[in-house]
Amino acid sequence: MLSLILGGARSGKSRRAEALAIASRRTVVYVATARRLPDDADWNQRIAHHRRRRPSSWPCIEEPLELATALERNAAANQLLLVDCLSVWLSNWLVERPDETPPVDALVGTLRRLPGEAVCVANEVGLGVVPESPLGRRFRDLQGELNREVAAVADRVELWVAGLQLPLKERGDG
Repeated sequence: MLSLILGGARSGKSRRAEALAIASRRTVVYVATARRLPDDADWNQRIAHHRRRRPSSWPCIEEPLELATALERNAAANQLLLVDCLSVWLSNWLVERPDETPPVDALVGTLRRLPGEAVCVANEVGLGVVPESPLGRRFRDLQGELNREVAAVADRVELWVAGLQLPLKERGDG
């Protein structure tokens, strides 16, 4: 079972992913793609907030770039991998490896064949203004493609807006 939880900033998507993980009654492994930044106190506070909110019994794998490999290593039939978040993973690639194409196909292939369950969080960024910079436009376009590719193989897709759930797909739907 693969779930994709989409939404904008502060929309409730991470809380929903955590609730799905708890409701699964599986062993949960949290896969974090964010990393602390030495010159960004706000970002580091956001990371700390997420850490405080999730159960301490959930082991945390921090993997900013090699996400598919981390998922393959940590997947098991009896557990749930909670990935927060695909958008940060993508932005890490664009900043740290700007001349490379992010391995979206490899990630989607891995998500498709994982044993157990996975819940992925991602930002929906295509509803706003066109970014001013080339990097911003590249990120927006690649994020849209990543969301579309993961949604195509997901069993459940939800969009969260203002703390409200908009179900987009359940197993067997389009």
